Amino acid sequence: MFTPGPVSESCPAPVPEQVTGPVPAAPYGPRRARRIPARARAAAAAAALAARRALPAVTVFVVARLAGVVVLTLWAHRRGDHPRDLLGLGWDARWYHRIADWGYGTFIPAWQAPGLRYSDLAFFPLYPTTVRFADAVLPGGSVVAALAVAWACAALAAWGIFAVVDHCYGRRTATALVLLWGLLPYSIVLSMAYTEPAMCALAAWALYATVTRHWVAAGALSVLAGLSRPNAVAVPAAVTAAVLADAWHRWRTGRRQEPWAWVAALVAPAGWCGYVAWVGLHTGSGLHAALHGYFEVQSRWGSDFDFGRYALKFVRHQVLFPDTLYSYMSTAICAGAVLLLVMALLDRMPLPLLVYSAVLVVIALGGANFFSCKPRFLLPAFPLLVPCAVALAGARTRAAAVTLLTLSAVSLIYGAYLLTVVTVPL
Repeated sequence: MFTPGPVSESCPAPVPEQVTGPVPAAPYGPRRARRIPARARAAAAAAALAARRALPAVTVFVVARLAGVVVLTLWAHRRGDHPRDLLGLGWDARWYHRIADWGYGTFIPAWQAPGLRYSDLAFFPLYPTTVRFADAVLPGGSVVAALAVAWACAALAAWGIFAVVDHCYGRRTATALVLLWGLLPYSIVLSMAYTEPAMCALAAWALYATVTRHWVAAGALSVLAGLSRPNAVAVPAAVTAAVLADAWHRWRTGRRQEPWAWVAALVAPAGWCGYVAWVGLHTGSGLHAALHGYFEVQSRWGSDFDFGRYALKFVRHQVLFPDTLYSYMSTAICAGAVLLLVMALLDRMPLPLLVYSAVLVVIALGGANFFSCKPRFLLPAFPLLVPCAVALAGARTRAAAVTLLTLSAVSLIYGAYLLTVVTVPL
């Protein structure tokens, strides 16, 4: 029997017969299969590079928020409270906890007037649904899962905010803005089981996809953002405005229109409109219910849009009569948001960021009741901090250090004050 062995110099290998004629081309499939991993590796390398670039900003944000949790923990133990309950079951977090555990269907009688009921249909489904899936794989129960999801989303939001601001204004401004965002007086919300972290993460990355003209990603992220909160309608508004501006510029310059941009503009509102329509059909029937049912649920909570009349009355009361610390802080933050919006308009902020911020400010200040919640509603409007971030990035080291130390003290103490002393909804 012949046993194949190594080929030696004394026994040269047979030379294959030369074939004349055209050489057949390699099949298309394998060559294409070799290209896909190369593209995937390039995308992974770009993502790793972006993550390394954003790492300092995300790190200081995480340190700021961990410091806030530590201060709250110390204060809560001194008062006999548990920090997990304050962060994971406070105010709206309890509603999200119930939706994550049992689904929709909870009603609580309203204390303002007999016959009215608070309905959990006012809360959008993305965050509690994510918590339910996280609870299935994480130990510790649904409250721990809710906090884990919120904290992960807050870190992703910091990365996304850095990415979009870095693209528009540069790295130093982006790092300063992320740090300022993490040290706002109401940034304790970013450590709670609330929907703001998830909305901010999706909004930031949707805006980044918009300013970099990745239209498919912008549309998909807008759909998800629209399922997170009522004021997340600002995200599809920003994407649509960017698409219209891009189309107008292309038409004026004679360039070909981008079809995927129009697809993004069409699908961007689908998440927000879909949930609003579902609540309307769940509470009634017909077109009128689909269009107005969700807003009727909101009105039972006292959340109507009165074009700012309630806000003006609230401020008038503060001018004429003494009020509480949180009321004055809420008024100062709302006034600052209006001022920063005017500055953004004068500085010609990129259109998607400007539209996004303007819609958030209009919704927050134009809504009736819950004045103490308005700073929280403004928390996702991070582009408004650009002038402050530019000033901080260009300040001298000593001035920047004093500013950051002051902001840190106010943010850490006031965040604990909101959850342990204030008795109105956050």
